Amino acid sequence: MNNQDCIFCKIVAGEIPCFKIYETENVLSFLDIGPVNKGHALVIPKVHYENIWDMPADLGKDIITAAQLAGDAIVKATGADGMNLLMNNNEAAGQLVFHAHFHIIPRFAEDGLKHWDQMEYNDMDEALALAQKIEKMIKRIN
Repeated sequence: MNNQDCIFCKIVAGEIPCFKIYETENVLSFLDIGPVNKGHALVIPKVHYENIWDMPADLGKDIITAAQLAGDAIVKATGADGMNLLMNNNEAAGQLVFHAHFHIIPRFAEDGLKHWDQMEYNDMDEALALAQKIEKMIKRIN
């Protein structure tokens, strides 16, 4: 099922062109039109899912396989020193297109892109309490 207002669904349907780099029955990968670095690509499911929580778990294998293949090819083709594989889920995390997608961003040693700042827990009790809360939530969800 696709969303007729979604730009990625329109790309999958062939209504909007893209610079395709990889495609299977379930997944499409293409260059991002607003790249962070040259070679920045997206991996999307062909069916419309808004974010990671909407996607069926078994689709994950297809997405990761596509990301491995495309990521390896992108790093080699661009001469990158590494890559980031990331997914933004919901507006607060930076999701701009509400069709689930992973970013493959080639990275170069001196590309100037900012790395996330690390923070610290106040103490180990705070970390333990949060880990236990998350573990309980996983059991409830699962």
